[in-house]
Amino acid sequence: MKGLLILTLIAVWPMAAPAQADPNQVIWNEFTAQLVAGRITAERIRPYEPGQREPLMRVLDQIRRTARPEDWKERPELHRVGNQIYGILALTGAGGTKTPFCFTLLVEGSQWYFQHVEAIFIRLDQIGPLPTSSFPDVSEEQKAWMRDEWRVTEQIRVFNLLREEKGRDFALDFFKDGEGYALQARTWVPMVSLQEAFVLFLCWEQAHLFVRPVTLQTLNDHAAIVQLRPRWFELYQRTTHLRQMIAADDYRKIFETTWQDRARAAGWNLQIDYLEDHVVFRLTR
Repeated sequence: MKGLLILTLIAVWPMAAPAQADPNQVIWNEFTAQLVAGRITAERIRPYEPGQREPLMRVLDQIRRTARPEDWKERPELHRVGNQIYGILALTGAGGTKTPFCFTLLVEGSQWYFQHVEAIFIRLDQIGPLPTSSFPDVSEEQKAWMRDEWRVTEQIRVFNLLREEKGRDFALDFFKDGEGYALQARTWVPMVSLQEAFVLFLCWEQAHLFVRPVTLQTLNDHAAIVQLRPRWFELYQRTTHLRQMIAADDYRKIFETTWQDRARAAGWNLQIDYLEDHVVFRLTR
């Protein structure tokens, strides 16, 4: 009788339901598997703006080629907001350092689509109790990038408007600010000649205002050599919208027109050499 009772209890005792897999993790795993395999097609991309589809495909390809296999094995930070999944994961970049990326996936029914990816994102979802005057921040380098992206985007909008209404030469002339730049250098860098002030000021500006690597190699009364990595060209390569707004030749021409006019106003002749990962300004008198 006792044995029968035990068998009866076993028969009627509810079995524990198998643990259900996190659906967000399942979607993330499918997405990363297809990304690593290079199988993300244009049809699986639903960007915020239709024109971003091709640039985003290039960004994903760059990420796929530089990230290390072990990066994808790390557990991501996943958040579901409405029909979007945000996945944060640190990945190895071209320089060998790890950078957190925020991937956005769009879920429609039983299907997911890649929507966006950002290396700059502000964790304003983590503010403290209100009222508050403290907000999460990003690095100085990232803030410098954001300021430059806003500034350059507005410059290109102005260039396109002027080019359409007045022509390319007129639009390029608009960016000639040499007299003002030379005056800034003269007044903000005293105790040296105008020519020296110009070179020293541009080095200081790149290093501290724009947070960019710069090396002053030579400076005397008759010549100067400055090696720099302006964010101007990196912005064009990495953002998804600038290449839609302006052709590469026009973009470079704005840069050259601006700096040629600045050098002229300070009494220099300028030759610009474009090397693999930096630019060299060769100034002579």
